[in-house]
Amino acid sequence: MTKNKETAIQAIQQQGLLPLFYYEDPQISLEIVRALYKGGVRVFEYTNRGAAALANFKFIKDALKTEMQDLFFGIGTIKSAAQAKEFIAAGADFIVCPIINPEVAKLTHEAGLLWIPGCMTPTEIDLAQQHQAGIIKLFPANVLGADFLSSIRELFQGQLFVPTGGVEIEENNIASWFKAGVCAVGMGSKLVSKQIIEQRDYDKIESLTKKTLEIINKVRN
Repeated sequence: MTKNKETAIQAIQQQGLLPLFYYEDPQISLEIVRALYKGGVRVFEYTNRGAAALANFKFIKDALKTEMQDLFFGIGTIKSAAQAKEFIAAGADFIVCPIINPEVAKLTHEAGLLWIPGCMTPTEIDLAQQHQAGIIKLFPANVLGADFLSSIRELFQGQLFVPTGGVEIEENNIASWFKAGVCAVGMGSKLVSKQIIEQRDYDKIESLTKKTLEIINKVRN
């Protein structure tokens, strides 16, 4: 399978969900990815939120050479060109940012990868479009709300959006976002909670993932 900007966009749209998490232990991180995969996930964002992020990313990427080979494995929380270079070199399939950094956009585009910047205002969305954002992350989603997207969507026809931060595993909440016009929802601690990680409850991650994907498929159909 070719992994590039276009196929990453297709995979995110098809899945309707962009799970994300970070954990400092590499083996536990890999087990979580395996649980998400068993639950049906084929696109996933590891987040650059700790000192071990790059080493863990490489550890998981190495495992993907022999398993889960159809998984699009991206990196999130990229805020600088230096970080982007490191993770692109490590084999990231797409780059997610909480901000708009034109240098990161340029590096990601040059690598032929999908760049997903985080935006909170129409001005930021416009700036992200100027730098060819394939998908825009609405962040924090719980502050903005689905009504925000409904209000501004006509200004940015054709743009793909993924809300992240506070999206609930609950039919009405998820339905409100898809009704507002998102192509997928981002989900972190609601799917991979601190408690679940501490209990090493990988079966719970798998079942929550299946439940979330079922809700998404229901509200989209």
